[in-house]
Amino acid sequence: MPENSTEVTAAGIARLAGVGRAAVSNWRRRHADFPKPVGGTETSPSFALPQVEQWLRDQGKLAEVPLRERVWQQVTGHPAGAVAALVHAGCGLLLVRDRPTAWLELAAVSDARMAGVLPHALDDVLTARFGPDAGSPPGTGSPSRSGEPSAPGQPSAAGEPSAPGEPSAPGVRVVHTPDAAELLPSVPLLRSVAALAAETGTRQAFEFLFGRQLDANPRQYTLTPPDLAELMAALAEPAKDTDRSAGKQSARTFLDPAAGTGALLRAADRPTALYAQEADPDLAALTALRLALHREGAGPDATTLAVRTGDTLRADAFPQLAVDAVLCHPPFNERNWGHDELAYDPRWEYGFPARTESELAWVQHALARLRDGGTAVLLMPPAAASRRSGRRIRADLLRRGALRAVVALPAGAAPPYGIPLHLWILRKPGSGPRPAPELLLIDTAEPAEPASGHGPGSPVGGGRDRIDWPAVRGAVLDAWQRHTGSAVPPAGVPGVSRAVPVIELLDDDVDLAPARHLPRPVAGGGAAALIGVRERLADTLRLTARLTPPPADLSDPAHWPLTTVGELARAGALHLRTGGSGGGTGPVLTEHDVLAGAAPGGTPAAGTAYPEGADDTVLLEPGDVVVPVLGGGSVTRVVDEATAGAALGRNLQLLRPDPAAIDPWFLAGFLRGTANNRQASSYASTATRLDARRLQLPRLPLAEQRRYGEQFRTLAEFEDALRAAGRLGGLLVQGMYDGLTDGTVAPK
Repeated sequence: MPENSTEVTAAGIARLAGVGRAAVSNWRRRHADFPKPVGGTETSPSFALPQVEQWLRDQGKLAEVPLRERVWQQVTGHPAGAVAALVHAGCGLLLVRDRPTAWLELAAVSDARMAGVLPHALDDVLTARFGPDAGSPPGTGSPSRSGEPSAPGQPSAAGEPSAPGEPSAPGVRVVHTPDAAELLPSVPLLRSVAALAAETGTRQAFEFLFGRQLDANPRQYTLTPPDLAELMAALAEPAKDTDRSAGKQSARTFLDPAAGTGALLRAADRPTALYAQEADPDLAALTALRLALHREGAGPDATTLAVRTGDTLRADAFPQLAVDAVLCHPPFNERNWGHDELAYDPRWEYGFPARTESELAWVQHALARLRDGGTAVLLMPPAAASRRSGRRIRADLLRRGALRAVVALPAGAAPPYGIPLHLWILRKPGSGPRPAPELLLIDTAEPAEPASGHGPGSPVGGGRDRIDWPAVRGAVLDAWQRHTGSAVPPAGVPGVSRAVPVIELLDDDVDLAPARHLPRPVAGGGAAALIGVRERLADTLRLTARLTPPPADLSDPAHWPLTTVGELARAGALHLRTGGSGGGTGPVLTEHDVLAGAAPGGTPAAGTAYPEGADDTVLLEPGDVVVPVLGGGSVTRVVDEATAGAALGRNLQLLRPDPAAIDPWFLAGFLRGTANNRQASSYASTATRLDARRLQLPRLPLAEQRRYGEQFRTLAEFEDALRAAGRLGGLLVQGMYDGLTDGTVAPK
């Protein structure tokens, strides 16, 4: 076995073989020739990947593993850790993209020889993209060439400040050139990554691996969803009717002072320069590589890229910068943001923020880094619009025309997912004419959309996986562009947008929450629309009555010969697939959609928009049966023509029956049996988990299956009608309450 062989855990073995972890435990107990642990702990051992693959192959248990899964196993099993592996992979992908001929020459030599010559090739590519690695030796985190530590006040080898709060020195790269010793265990990974890039492209290969890292460590990273990032980038563009007609160009230089995973800068449209600062050195390196692979590094369309590490508020890495646009998703509710040591900082032009108002410190930092007339878009917690401790700063932002709009987003737009966050749109006041003394307020948190019949507040909002992003984007951009692009401010949309005179907001509270100033329209669309809601409810109730099952014909319990889903899968009568994060660009059928009987409402996760066939996306087909994995509830769904084509989401299993052997409605109906679900469920931590392979079915002829299937289909239609009646009834009831209380409906 090679000395630097990749290691894999029991969970990784299960993924390779397409089985559960319990099966791997059984193999270890029952097979004396199963590979011995080479690392890990007694409770969580790790095994040499080549040995595991050979054993699985000899036993006929090795599933056809896609290349991307093998690469991910190499990343997670890297001796230096997944982050170091991803950094090396990103450097290698830059070399593959920018110097393909050099890569081919390097790949032709042995691993040891390749590790010896790679640092020089990588340093050339990294220097061309990020500038020289001034003052820092090769090797992330390695000691200096002389073996001496960095001098006080100088950046360390990893690009981290040598003292708390000190930023990287100008010109010091956040992505350092690894030396030969560091690269030796990464050579097999780099070869595999290059092969993956040949299949999907360099950018897509890194996005896949980076996305997997984010998914595997959800508590470690604060994510900005791609739809939200695209909206924020679009809001930073000048208004079409005024700024551009007056000769102003689109925003071309962007700064993100809290860059995180780089999602906001990645969404910028045709930038000429991107500037980023991130406090975590490891994340800064990954973000720099992500942005570099997303943008061309040479030619007339090349984008200048500068990424620094350090605490932005305490130690700004770009103190003299003036950009066209700032995009920022700052950390929320930070008490230790530098309040005591930054009391006299020149950035506090609109007032010194209180210790509890760290978000207002980020707002003023963003304004300080804008050119005159530049735009900043920040994601803010809703409390920042109304906390009394920040009212003086909010008032000054309004008086001087710096704060131009506040947008309330649906709950679930970004973490923390349980509250409706806000977007603040700011313009740095210049020497030109003062803007109109109005603040645009937009509320997309709970839009009413009676035609959908989903009940009050549900169409655009409704949770993390239920946001109608095209509708949100359209409502926000339309209101913002009309507000900034017209000589006469247009009328707002009731309950959605309104330009509020600043004088109305300058009271004792200076409360800028859109919900305070945009009363929601009556549920159901107003008093007149309630008539239509009532008629639809009456039609649905009549349909429900017609679909109500007749009195049951009682009979003795049947004693059928039984089989399991697992046995049917092994016999080829059906195929089992597991949902993922949802790749491509189409809708995703989520667990919430299945439980609620709704249309696919999810969107692809960040980093999964690859060409078809390049990721593990499972696309639904008519006749598929979808079963939730968690919760232990007896819920199934048969995919129809309207749902076909959507991607299968997480925590869902798909059963694709052979129509010549199994009727899908028969399959779905028997899977919903309570006793069937109980015997196939087990407890996993705090949730109940369903093992679809253990679900049982009677062995019946296809004609008899179809007779049962027709009955199950009728029951499903009855259930859908009951669900629709409940939604319409709730809409009618709330609409009547709203109408009676606001006087638009008179009591009978």
